Amino acid sequence: MPPDVGPSRGLLLPEAQRRAIAADCKRRGWELIETIEDAGYSAKDLKRPGVQEALRALEAGEAKALVVAKLDRLSRSMLDFAALMATAQTQSWALVALDCAVDTSTPAGEAMAHVLATFGQFERRLIGQRTKEALAAKKAAGVRLGRPPTIPQSVVRRIQRQRARGDSLRAIANSLNRDKVPTGQGGAQWYAATVRYVLLRTS
Repeated sequence: MPPDVGPSRGLLLPEAQRRAIAADCKRRGWELIETIEDAGYSAKDLKRPGVQEALRALEAGEAKALVVAKLDRLSRSMLDFAALMATAQTQSWALVALDCAVDTSTPAGEAMAHVLATFGQFERRLIGQRTKEALAAKKAAGVRLGRPPTIPQSVVRRIQRQRARGDSLRAIANSLNRDKVPTGQGGAQWYAATVRYVLLRTS
């Protein structure tokens, strides 16, 4: 999108930030059609009424740019920013953050946005790695993971007895189905894998 195309929307604006955005839009020749504030909401993510209203207008083509004075007032999450930049590219509108040279309407500003998005991907992978390590540590400590079993103990004991006498997992499942015994989540169909899960969780 050429840098002289408007209109644009501004977000999350104390007076100083409002003036900065208005001045930047004027310098670019953009029409500032609306400023939106999310008073009382944290910028920890994008799930805020003002942000959602601005994104709706951008998606509908009612505005061509989203301008913020400070990126951390839009969202403090690089993951959110990376997703937002992808949305901007898909829907063909510009994303501008005055404090960190992000401006997807220019090559240099778009490059800066990609750098920040890379950090977002790095953050995502770190979170995934930490989660995996934490789960492994809990498992090593003997902590059972996942949803607790909701199968009555009488059914668990029945499965254990049948398995102890040599019944296959499929045979156990078939017998439970014949007797119309509900699964732990209230389902009507037992499978060999379901029986195996019960045995593993209760062993």
